[in-house]
Amino acid sequence: MDQKKKQWALIGAATMALGAVAGAGWFLARERRTETPDYALLDGDGDFELRDYPPLLAAETHATGARADALRAGFARLADYLFARSRPGAAIEMTAPVLSDAAGAGGWRTRFLMPAALTRETLPAAPKEIAIVEIPARRMAATRFAGSAGDASLAAEEVALRRWIADSGLIAQGPAEHAFYNSPMIPGPLRRNEIWIPVA
Repeated sequence: MDQKKKQWALIGAATMALGAVAGAGWFLARERRTETPDYALLDGDGDFELRDYPPLLAAETHATGARADALRAGFARLADYLFARSRPGAAIEMTAPVLSDAAGAGGWRTRFLMPAALTRETLPAAPKEIAIVEIPARRMAATRFAGSAGDASLAAEEVALRRWIADSGLIAQGPAEHAFYNSPMIPGPLRRNEIWIPVA
């Protein structure tokens, strides 16, 4: 490759990289405007927090298989409901986070929180594989982390959160939930992932 071709190749690569950064920035700015549930912050210690959540309305579904595969399947099913692809009517605004937890027998539950302005009565009817549920008010210990949310990092963050719960004199009262705030278009270092554990 002669010098001129090398220069054009470098310019092309730099242009693509800048486009990717700009695209990720646009998605991140958009996602930061996405509705998230209100909560009362009771205690904070670095990446660890103790929060009180009010009752929340959610659409949930179950899928079997490996965690990541079940999350993708559950997400797709709930997205079809939210964006009116599996039902008539208008689309529902996406909120964050998407919640996922183990549901026993090799299954995983995925939940989309509904916008605060909607009620069970005003939500469109859901297909049979989706349930509309009210999550009761609860106190949650949470830890926030960026980067990959693979099995290993989720497990490590859960261990750290359980240690903080014990060191804080709290009592865990249920399994961990995974909370994902960003789409795959957001680069790992900019992603917001959390582990939630209900406490007494």
